[in-house]
Amino acid sequence: MASFFDTSIEYIKGVGPQKAQLLNKELNIFTYADLLQYYPFRYEDRTKFYKINELHGELSGVQIKGTIRQVETIGEGRKKRLVAHFQDETGQIELVWFKGIQWVLKKISLKTQYVVFGKPTEFNRKINIAHPELEVYVPAAEQRSFHQPVYNTTEKLKAKYIDSKAISKMMAELVRAALPQLQETLSPDILAQYKLMSKAESIRQIHFPQGEELLNRARFRLKFEEFFYVQLRLLKLKLTRTEKYKGQVLADTQLLNTFYKDHLPFELTGAQKRVIKEAYADMRSGKQMNRLVQGDVGSGKTMVAFICMLLSVSSGAQTCLMAPTEILAQQHYIGLKEYADMLGLKIALLTGSVRTKARREIHAGLESGALHILIGTHALLEDKVQFKNLGLAVVDEQHRFGVAQRAKLWTKNENYYPHVLVMTATPIPRTLAMTLYGDLDLSVIDELPAGRKPIQTVHRYEKDRLRVFGFIKEEIEKGRQVYIVYPLIEESATLDLKHVHDGYESITRHFPQYPVSIVHGDMKSEAKDFEMQRFIKGETKIMVATTVIEVGVNVPNASVMIIENAERFGLAQLHQLRGRVGRGAEQSYCILMTKYELSKDGKTRIGTMVRTNNGFEIADVDLHLRGPGDLMGTQQSGIADLLIADISKDGPILSLARDAATAVLEADPQLAKPENQAILRQVRSIKKHTVNWSRIS
Repeated sequence: MASFFDTSIEYIKGVGPQKAQLLNKELNIFTYADLLQYYPFRYEDRTKFYKINELHGELSGVQIKGTIRQVETIGEGRKKRLVAHFQDETGQIELVWFKGIQWVLKKISLKTQYVVFGKPTEFNRKINIAHPELEVYVPAAEQRSFHQPVYNTTEKLKAKYIDSKAISKMMAELVRAALPQLQETLSPDILAQYKLMSKAESIRQIHFPQGEELLNRARFRLKFEEFFYVQLRLLKLKLTRTEKYKGQVLADTQLLNTFYKDHLPFELTGAQKRVIKEAYADMRSGKQMNRLVQGDVGSGKTMVAFICMLLSVSSGAQTCLMAPTEILAQQHYIGLKEYADMLGLKIALLTGSVRTKARREIHAGLESGALHILIGTHALLEDKVQFKNLGLAVVDEQHRFGVAQRAKLWTKNENYYPHVLVMTATPIPRTLAMTLYGDLDLSVIDELPAGRKPIQTVHRYEKDRLRVFGFIKEEIEKGRQVYIVYPLIEESATLDLKHVHDGYESITRHFPQYPVSIVHGDMKSEAKDFEMQRFIKGETKIMVATTVIEVGVNVPNASVMIIENAERFGLAQLHQLRGRVGRGAEQSYCILMTKYELSKDGKTRIGTMVRTNNGFEIADVDLHLRGPGDLMGTQQSGIADLLIADISKDGPILSLARDAATAVLEADPQLAKPENQAILRQVRSIKKHTVNWSRIS
C-alpha cells in the first residue's frame, strides 16, 4: 500500500518529469499521496448556462455557450491585447487576453461552438470576460457533475499551462487509480457513531462532488479525521508522560496554612481556589504535573503560582520561576520576596546581569538546598544551574519559550521530573488551546479579584487630540501616571504612522511641567531598565514607549493607556497593552487613537476592544480574524500541518474528534484491540514523517 502512495507524480498520465519538477518546486507536491491531499479551495457550479443578455458585473463565475464571430489584436508592446467577439442568440460580449496571445490564437477557430467560463466585468459600459476558460462545446458538457473543483496554482505553473483545470485532469487520473488502494483509517465504531463517510468515498467526493450533501459529508469526514489524529498524538504524549514520568509527591500544606492564616493580603477568588486545588491534586498524585494556567491580565496567576511553590518547599523540595525578560523576572522577585521573607524562606534572582560573585553564592545555595526559591530568566536553563531537589518549575508567558526550553527544566532533577506549571496571560480560545497545548492539563482563572474596576475603553480620532491631552492632565493632577504607546520607533518612508521619537518630542513640548520616560526596542537593556524603574518609582509621570512594555510590567499607579494608530495592532496585542493599566483600585482608562479610514477588520478590532474586557471573547474574535497560524508559533503543534480542517471555523468538529480520541485511548491505550487495527496501522505508517497522523502515507 505504502509504495503506491509514495510513487512520484511524474508517472501520472500527462505529467512527466518536467511538470513533476515544477509541481515539486511550486506546490511541494512530490508523490501520489501529496497530490491526493491537495484539496480544492472552492467549487464552481458548471451545471448552469447563462445567456449573454443576463450577464452583469456582480456575478462571480458564469458559463455561456456560443461562437466567435471575429478576432483582433489591439495595442502595442505591453498594452497589446487579444479581443474575441463572442455571441449567442441574445447578444455579444468581448473576450480579452493580455497574456499567452499566440497560444490562444492557435486554439481559436471561427464558427465553432464554444463553452466559455469566467468572471464578467463591466468596462466602458460594456461587459467583457478577461482570460476566460475556453473549450469546444460537446453536448455531454451539459451533463457535467454538480461542482467543478478549483485548485490553487501559481503564476509560474500557469505560464506552463498547469492551471486549475490541468490539476483537475491529473486528479481525475489519480483518483481513479487510488480509490481501490485506499484503506479505511478509522475504526468501524467511530464510523458508525459519528455517521462518517468511508475514507475512499470522501476522497472521491472532495475532488469531484456529486451533490451538495455529499460534498458536506466528505468535508466533515476529512476534517474530523485530521483533528482526530492531531488529538490522538497529543493525548498519547500526555498518557505516555503520566505513565512513564513519576512525579515527586508534594503534599505537605504546613507553609501554605501559615501563609493563608497570617500573611495572605486579600481573599482569593473562587477561580484561584479551584486552580490551586487542581494543581495540588496533581502534585500529590505521584505523577508529574504539566499544567497550563490561563488567566487574563490581573487575574492573580502569580499568587496561584506562589501557593503552589509553598506546597513544594513545605514538602522539602525547591522551586523556580522562569520569566521571559529581566524586567518581569525582577518584578516577580520583588513581589514574592516580601512573602518569602515573612515565611523565613530564602529567595534569589538570577538573570544575565547578575555578577559572578553573586552567581556563585546562588549556585552553592541551590546545590546545598539552602536556597528555596529561584526567580530568573533563560539564565535558569544554563547547565551550571543545578538544584539539590527541584520539585516545581513555573514558566511565565509560555509562548515566549519553545518546547525544547521547557523540556530543559526537566533535566534539573536526577530522581524525578519536576512538576511544571505554565502560566499565560494571553487568552487562547479553547479550540486552539486543545491543539497547541493538548498535552497539558488546562486550568482557567476566569474571575478578577474583588475591588478591581473594569478598564473603560474609548475610541478617539485625531480631531479629539486636545480633549485627550486635557484628560491626561486631569489624571496626572489626581496623582496618576500615563502610558502612551506608538507602533514605530522612528519615522518610516513607507508608513504614515506616528513614531515614538516624534511622540516624545510632542509630549514633552505639550507637558513641560511633567517628567517623561521613553522606552523602545533599540535602547540598551540597562537604559530601558533605568527608564522603567523611574516610571515604576513614580519619578516620571508619562511613559512614551513602543510595545516593549506589553508583557507583565506592574505599575499600580498607572491609570491611563493611550495607544496611537491602534488600528495597526492585533487584537491580542491591544488587549495585552490595555492590561498594563487597571492594576490598582482606581478607575483606569484605555484610549484607542486611530485615523478616520479603517478597514473592515480594523473596525471589528477597535469595536471589540471598546465592547468587552473579556480576554477569551477577544481571543475568539482574533482567531476568526487572523486564523490560528498567526496567533502562535505553530510549528511545534501540528496546526501548520493541517490540510483541510480550520481551527478558527471548525471548533465543534475538533471537540467531537477529541472526545473520540479520548474514548479510544481510555479503552485501548496501546491500540491493540482488533477494532482499532485501522487506527494502529495509520499511526505506524505515518509516525515517522509528520505530526499530522491523518495523512495518507
